[in-house]
Amino acid sequence: MSQEKKKLLIIEDDLGLQKQLRWSFDAYEVLVAGDRESALALVRRHEPAVVTMDLGLPPDPDGATEGLAILQQILSLAPDTKVIVLSGNQDRENAVKAIGLGAYDFHQKPFEPEMLGLVIERAFYLHALQQDNRRMLQMQAASPMSGVISRDPGMLKVCRNIEKVAPSSASVMLLGDSGTGKEVLARALHQLSPRQDKRFMAINCAAIPENLLESELFGYEKGAFTGAVKQNLGKIELANEGTFFLDEVGDLPMPLQAKLLRFLQERVVERIGGHKEIPVDVRIVCATHQNLKELTTSGRFREDLYYRLSEIVINIPPLAARDGDAALLAHHFKNKFNAKEGRPGLNFSQDALAVIESHTWPGNVREMENCIKRAVIMADGPQITADDLGLSSEPVEEAPINLRQIREEAEHKAVVKALARMDGNIAKAAELLGISRPTLYDLMNRHAIK
Repeated sequence: MSQEKKKLLIIEDDLGLQKQLRWSFDAYEVLVAGDRESALALVRRHEPAVVTMDLGLPPDPDGATEGLAILQQILSLAPDTKVIVLSGNQDRENAVKAIGLGAYDFHQKPFEPEMLGLVIERAFYLHALQQDNRRMLQMQAASPMSGVISRDPGMLKVCRNIEKVAPSSASVMLLGDSGTGKEVLARALHQLSPRQDKRFMAINCAAIPENLLESELFGYEKGAFTGAVKQNLGKIELANEGTFFLDEVGDLPMPLQAKLLRFLQERVVERIGGHKEIPVDVRIVCATHQNLKELTTSGRFREDLYYRLSEIVINIPPLAARDGDAALLAHHFKNKFNAKEGRPGLNFSQDALAVIESHTWPGNVREMENCIKRAVIMADGPQITADDLGLSSEPVEEAPINLRQIREEAEHKAVVKALARMDGNIAKAAELLGISRPTLYDLMNRHAIK
């Protein structure tokens, strides 16, 4: 039985308090230590998810230096451990210091078993949530679609379409607002294709001056122009047998549109200053945030090139249209930057999650990533608050539709949002929705939510 119990480490040098804590929390596998050496040995051996500790430990029972030192060493060994500091009224200042060093919470002595029990239970829940999230990220990392984090039906349909078209040689056009992840999807398309072992070459048509773009695309021969001291292969030629990604293709200058069209028709390139046609076998993927149909109507984009590039068109929804994805991505980026910036245990407050879910995210996933990174760096306490995000939210009105459709969509959105907010924990999502776990499973099956 003890192996099935969650492990709780109690660091306390008072034998009477040790017995009281052990008796109060017999639902857990209680481990007890009275000094630094034994405490660290138990952490290494058992890796307990939650630790309660007194700051006044030998050889400094009247101070906090030993306790704070142990706290730092525990978090160094196991950064996800939730450490709850037990302190007296006179130790409040040291308890606050402990929170600043990464302790999960503090509880005053003399403790009330029920209140401390709730704190410990919540600490175990948060630890389990973080472990589930880490496992989910590890599973995603093994997939070519690992860069796409979504539970939205529209975005999942986009992923399925990528998987369908990847084995073919068709040219693919990705349409979506800036920051929606067009290059991530282009790379996933390459990784899922038979060309995955060959090069993926990318070029941003809007980022390179027009007079340099042609040589970047097609290359040049030695002596083709002043400064051409050696032969240089173009990006298209370098991508031979692989995938060539043209980002912001709507900004491609008209003269180069004609040259690109010829390549797509003949599948040969001719370097600047050269007279030899070089056959190139490459899969073309392009992307833009512009409306290419309108550009062809206004004469700014060749219609024949448009049809060559758009054999398969995939529209990527903006973040504001993806149900539940705002909170899901926020958790993902928070975990990523917590690790990168050395701030384990930093979490969102409820008001921060509410702002994240209501914000329209005009910059989409890129804006979200930058926002969460800034918040992780700037947050003062153990939580990211709404003020740390620096966002303003405006409610989005929905057009009236059929009553049954409204009910179905409202159910779907509520379930997806609850799962996202609780980071995939079924029990807590059901609690948030005010329903039982079996009812939540039934709703997930009905709406095909995985």
